[in-house]
This record gives sequence, structure tokens and C-alpha cells, in this order.
Amino acid sequence: MIAFRLLTALALFASVTARAADSIPPLKFQQRTLANGLQWIWLEDHATPTVAVQVWYRVGSKDDPAGRSGFAHLFEHLMFKSTKRMPNEFLDRLTEDVGGENNAFTQDDVTAYHETIPANHLERLLWAEAERLSALDVTEANFLTERDVVKEEFRQSVLAPPYGEFGEFILKKSFAVHPYRRPTIGNIAELEASSLEEVRAFHTTFYRPDNAVLVVAGDFEPAQLQRWVDQYFAPLTRPESPIPRVTVQEPRRSAEQRIREYDARVPLPAIAVTYLAPPIASDETPALTLLASILGGGESSRLYQALVYEKELAQSADFSADLRSDLGLLTTQLVLASGVPVAKAEAALREEFARLLEKGVSEAELTTARNQALLGHLTERETNSGKAMALGYAATVIGDPEEANRSLTALEKVSAADVLAVARRYLTDPNRLTIEYLPATMKTKAKTKP
Repeated sequence: MIAFRLLTALALFASVTARAADSIPPLKFQQRTLANGLQWIWLEDHATPTVAVQVWYRVGSKDDPAGRSGFAHLFEHLMFKSTKRMPNEFLDRLTEDVGGENNAFTQDDVTAYHETIPANHLERLLWAEAERLSALDVTEANFLTERDVVKEEFRQSVLAPPYGEFGEFILKKSFAVHPYRRPTIGNIAELEASSLEEVRAFHTTFYRPDNAVLVVAGDFEPAQLQRWVDQYFAPLTRPESPIPRVTVQEPRRSAEQRIREYDARVPLPAIAVTYLAPPIASDETPALTLLASILGGGESSRLYQALVYEKELAQSADFSADLRSDLGLLTTQLVLASGVPVAKAEAALREEFARLLEKGVSEAELTTARNQALLGHLTERETNSGKAMALGYAATVIGDPEEANRSLTALEKVSAADVLAVARRYLTDPNRLTIEYLPATMKTKAKTKP
């Protein structure tokens, strides 16, 4: 089985390489907006007798109330609890018990719920999604139970790992005013301070048909699907009150900044360097995506090769382009090798950026990065869930489901000059924030040093 998957992946990679200059077959979807504002996207595919059902809500951690970070994530958990006509965990019975799966995730801009089930169970899943949208039972017991679950997630994913709070600190310091500075998972103190009334108000505000996108992809008969959607979703009421939206504008950085933080659990120094970037709908997104891959996309990337393998200054080195609806963030993270001075590692990092900004990237690097990106997209689209995920993300985070097709075409057209242009535009000193994240022992030594 492993050998077969490897051969399949290699065949896909070869296919992508051979077709890099050709048009990639688009996702042939259709869409409609119901009278109550619910956006509905469907893609018919009879390759397998399965169907993916997803509901994306335009609410994420950026919409958490002030002083209540983690609300969107908490509500992701609550949506799996009881409704007026479903007991707790009933969605598992409708999916896992028939050989399917269900899950959900919360990001800065969206919360998405997704299931894949045998095609003959489609109707009951549509009913269940409409049911938990319109009739969720937000009880004190459910609220307290799921709040404890989220708190435990925070302990395991943030407090337990040595560098668990490093990522949280990067976000908090990289955005001056925008709510992207609040981590999606929230924090224990603000979760503890929350009340049932606040949670119910959050549900009423954001969980409504005109704030949702329903995506169905797979083995179905379109006319029948339309009747079911009209039956279960069309009767849902659209509230008269407007949906509150984040309008905060993050100021441009005008001067290089530096922050130093100490953590008693950190065994080795770490460095983060961040740059503000455009929103994901920007025409520069494809070039920034490939820039991130070239600089930090795995062990073959520039930073890993130079700082980990060649100079042995770091244990890990990566670069990411996290582009959201409102604005993006380019982030470099290094965990230094034992005994390496922070100044030496940072100097080497600056040299790599300077080399990029002076000489640009090679065609070979660009081709590799492009093929890896296209392969990832094409592999995702081998499944109904992957197709639905691409369409749902494009519709909610970017603002147009057709972007699921346009973005792949745009990746094919990126040139080395395009990559150099975005690097020179955003990897500038005035746009640079450097964070030193150091073991607490270094603070003690600094104080006692004569």
C-alpha cells in the first residue's frame, strides 16, 4: 500500500511538472443564494459513492468579543452538542456509525464544519446541519463541559510544549491593533470569565443563514439535492440586525522594531522575524506563496539548507506566508543550535535575506516551489472533501468560490521577477519586527554580568 501511494504521488508530481504551463482542469461547480442569504455551492462528481457536506461560517477568532478570546473556537465545540431534536454527539451517529467522518476547525476569519458520508445518507446530514444552525441548545451544562475541553486543549497545545507560547507571543506582538493579534484558541483567564449569556449572544449574532456557506460535493442527483436544500435550509429565518464586521485598520510599520522575551520552559534561544503583508485576495498572493516555499518550505528550502545544514546555527528554520482576509503576516522562525549566540544566527539570517533581495530566485527554485504548490492542490482535489474545502475556503476567506480555480492558474504564471518584486516590497527594514525568545537563565546571566 505504501509503495502504491508513493508511485501515485510520483505520478502526480510528474504530471504537474509536465503540465506546469498548461491550464489545470477547473472545479466545475454551481452556486445559488437562498432568499434568507445562505450561499449554496455544489459540485457533482460520481467517481465514488460518497458526498462531502460542509458549512462555513464567516466568523473566526478575529470576531471574538473584547476580553473573550477563544469564543469562536469554543462555539466550534458547542455546535457538536444537543439541539432541539438531536441529543449530544448525535452527529457522530449520523456519520461515524455509517462509515463516514465529521470534524470542524476555527481560523482567524472562519469556522467550518465538514462531513464525508456514503451518498445515501446525504439527506439526513443536510437536515442535521440545518438543525444545528437554527436550533442549537446552548445549555449551562454543555457550555461548562466544552469550556473545560477548550481549556485542556490550551494546556496541552500551548502550556505543555516548550515553545508553545512562542507562536502566541509572535501574533500578539506582530499586530498592533488588529484582532488577529488574539490567538484562536483563546486563553484560560478569558474563558473562565465568560458567561452563558455571552455565549448565547455570540451564537445569535453570527450563526445565521446569511453568514453561512453550504458546500456539497460528490455523488448526488442535482434536482434532488436542490429539493432537500430548499426543504431544510430555505425556511430558516434571516435576522433583521446587521452582522458586525471587523473594520479595524492595522497601521503600516514605519521603523524596524525589536522585542526580547524570556521563558523559563525554553531550552534554547529562538528568533522570529515578521513582516506585515497584503490580504489573501491580493494579486501578490501567488508570488508570496512561492516566496515562502523557496525560503522556508521544508528541509530543501534556502533557510533550512543555509542555517541548519551548512552553517549549523539552528535546529530548525522556516518561513511562512500566513495571508488572511484582512491582511497577512510573513514570519521566519528559528530555534538555535546549542551554544550559538543570537547575534550570530541573526546575522546569518540577514545575509540570506540580503542575498535574495540582491540576486532573486533561480528558475529551478521557482519551478520546484510551483510544482510543490500545485501538487498539494491537486492531491487535495482527489477527494470530494478536498474539492469542497477548496470551494468553501475561496468563498469565505477570499470572497469568491471561483478563486479556487483562478488561484491555481495564477500560480502557474508567477515569474522569478514577480517573486523578487514582492520580496523587495515587503522584506524591508521599516516593515521588520524581530523577536528574541530566550531561556529565562539568559536573563539571570545578563543581570549578574559585571
